[in-house]
Amino acid sequence: MDDLKESQPPKPPHIFRRFVQYYRPHRKMFALDMLAALFIALIGMVYPVITNKMLKELIPGRLYGMIVAAGLTVLALYIVRMLLRYFVQYEGHMIGVGMQEQMRSDLFAHLQKLPFSFYDNHETGKIMSRLTSDLFDVSELAHHGPENLFISGIMIIGSFIYLSTIDILLTLIIFTCGLLLAVVAWICRKKMREAFTERRKTTAMINASIESSVTGIRVTKAYTNSDREQEKFEKSNSLFREACRKSYKAMARFHSSTSFITDAFNVVILIAGGLFLYSNRIDFGDYSTFIVSVNLFISPISTLIQFTEQYQNGVTGFARFLEIMDIPPEEDAPDAVEIDRADGNIDIDSISFSYGEGNVIDNITLHVEKGKKLALVGPSGGGKTTLCHLIPAFYPVDEGSISIDGLDIRKIRKESLRRNIGIVQQDVFLFGGTIRENIMYGRLDATEEEMIEAAKRANIHDYVMTLKDGYDSEIGERGVKLSGGQKQRLSIARVFLKNPAILILDEATSALDNTTEILIQQSLDELCKGRTTIVVAHRLSTIRNADEIAVIVDGQIIEQGTHDGLMQKSDGVYKKLYSLQFREGDNTYFSDEDFEFGKRGLKNET
Repeated sequence: MDDLKESQPPKPPHIFRRFVQYYRPHRKMFALDMLAALFIALIGMVYPVITNKMLKELIPGRLYGMIVAAGLTVLALYIVRMLLRYFVQYEGHMIGVGMQEQMRSDLFAHLQKLPFSFYDNHETGKIMSRLTSDLFDVSELAHHGPENLFISGIMIIGSFIYLSTIDILLTLIIFTCGLLLAVVAWICRKKMREAFTERRKTTAMINASIESSVTGIRVTKAYTNSDREQEKFEKSNSLFREACRKSYKAMARFHSSTSFITDAFNVVILIAGGLFLYSNRIDFGDYSTFIVSVNLFISPISTLIQFTEQYQNGVTGFARFLEIMDIPPEEDAPDAVEIDRADGNIDIDSISFSYGEGNVIDNITLHVEKGKKLALVGPSGGGKTTLCHLIPAFYPVDEGSISIDGLDIRKIRKESLRRNIGIVQQDVFLFGGTIRENIMYGRLDATEEEMIEAAKRANIHDYVMTLKDGYDSEIGERGVKLSGGQKQRLSIARVFLKNPAILILDEATSALDNTTEILIQQSLDELCKGRTTIVVAHRLSTIRNADEIAVIVDGQIIEQGTHDGLMQKSDGVYKKLYSLQFREGDNTYFSDEDFEFGKRGLKNET
């Protein structure tokens, strides 16, 4: 099932009002499109009228000139209808594309504003299906829906009025069949809606599976697990096949039932018309007109039947579009203020936070003065990274408060808060494109000189100069053409260009080898100068010179102080860990086992 669905889908009136608003920028062209559709429908009504006139007047009166003129008139009108249909097909589709473009822009903009928690719970492939296939079906409905309803409605009403002038009783008999058709279509409609909704969900699952497998193709090949990925894909593929089976079964039931009724039209007109002709209620000309007109009547009915499927696709897609649009975005507090350059004093006061079950952060209090460095150490899952995510307000704290320069971050506009915070993480994310584009992402209005200076300070400039295209060199998807150290330097250059007051280093060197780490550490030391810095690390080499060190285990601070101060605690966890690592080499990691060992105390030290 698609876990993106957060609530019950909007009710039809609500959907209709929100759908119609996307027509407003195109209302002039839409009016012309509907006018063209009106003339298409009216021209369609000409043929049975002229047929009746020919059979009852022109042919019996041997008016050969009028017969030819009538035929040429119909031909001329059909040429006009051809041009009108071209206009409707082209401009009508462009209206749909324009609406699709606006919806996609609105959805993408809304996605940019959604909180981190949304992306924690929803897969990229499923989100992408909302932006692509769903909105394509919506655009098709936007074009064909009004056009089909309008043309079919005019032809049905026109046929009824015209045939009523010939014989009202025979007309009512025929339209009773039309009413029966509408009832059958309505009964089958619900099953179709449910089936198409399920098919869309499984389509999203396939998209998510493909996105995940393609993104991780190198890991798959490295572990020779292509069979496992194939198995996972086939599971989603089978669910899609089953959903398609149900949807096509509903479609088959719908179309076979409605087709039978439309076929019955011909039987009705054959029997009823024959009886009326036998009783001299109508003549042969009227009977022939009824046969022609009924075929024109069946055509718009068939169009409406086909439109039902398109309507289900479009409405389902638009409802899924609204499901995301109705998820509340990140919002600033009503009294939130804009800040310029922060000084960088950070106060964390008794904060607690959970992702749903159990506190990940439990009553933590910390103070970091402007320009100072705080190091966070502890086992994986202890809450260090979560604490770093709370400072830029990626998640709201459950209890307590975080302040920057004495101002609660909930009172600061998120954009200006995050503008003052730079983050370098272990898992560097680079955008597909050039080296220049990725560095400039730190500050889009920076000059060429500022960008090059940032690259030099990150020790990446010399490498860039060895490349044929320099800063315009393509780095591939997520920087696949770069080494781990090069990607990390590029991310550091990006932060240099941003020039934030507060810097968060979240295990920025833990994925690098010792030699590369030493080179990257030089860039990081340069980056930290004059900034308030919070470092999450497992290596002593990156935290020993910190102004303060906090040991976090299970979301709580169990020790806090300077390196020298913590080393003076004879029974302290940090000292035991340091002693253990000192014996094993200065560049080793704090592992989770080390922390457990440190908490238990060093045994058998000899």
